[in-house]
Amino acid sequence: MQARLWLLLAAQLAALHGSLVLQQTPASLMVQTNQTVTLSCKTETSPSNTRIYWLRQRQALSANSHYEFLAYGVSVNKTVYGKEVEQEKLTVLGNSPRSLLKLQSVKPADSGVYFCMIVGVPNLIFGKGTQLSVVDVLPTSPQPTRKTSSPKKKVCRFPNPVTRKGLSCTPLIIGLLVAAVLILLVSLGVAIHLRCLQRRARLRLLKQFYK
Repeated sequence: MQARLWLLLAAQLAALHGSLVLQQTPASLMVQTNQTVTLSCKTETSPSNTRIYWLRQRQALSANSHYEFLAYGVSVNKTVYGKEVEQEKLTVLGNSPRSLLKLQSVKPADSGVYFCMIVGVPNLIFGKGTQLSVVDVLPTSPQPTRKTSSPKKKVCRFPNPVTRKGLSCTPLIIGLLVAAVLILLVSLGVAIHLRCLQRRARLRLLKQFYK
């Protein structure tokens, strides 16, 4: 019990300070429910017999953040688990210089930040953490928007007005015009001649009447 409290207290004091000594991968991971997740932690400068501990933080990092001690590997076939950890779901493979944390059949409740840690001299050394998000349905990546080519507006062009050309005065047309004028003159002359004959006839009739 005291060892667990010591680990939790140490995590709260030192988790904000990532170390280059522990290389933790991946930095973030989003998976679907019931998938299997494997997290890696590698130490470079620590002795080969150094234990690598795994912790989990469910809430956002704050002064009241709660850290859970999950497990650490003692040997190939032996793992020490924290309190209330589902042992059939969590497995630690290897130890120093590389430790793997394997989570099976993950649920949304398993989401959080997972840290690996070693006990250094004189301080605790933490990895930078892996943000694990477990969702029922993975978000789909938005499709790139394609520019739709708008239909070109058809410009209605009216035809240029045709220049009307005047009738050409051909000899035939001139002849017809002259013939029409002559006919009018002849008709007029005949009408005048008949009018004169009528007047003469009236005058003769009047002379005979007054004799």
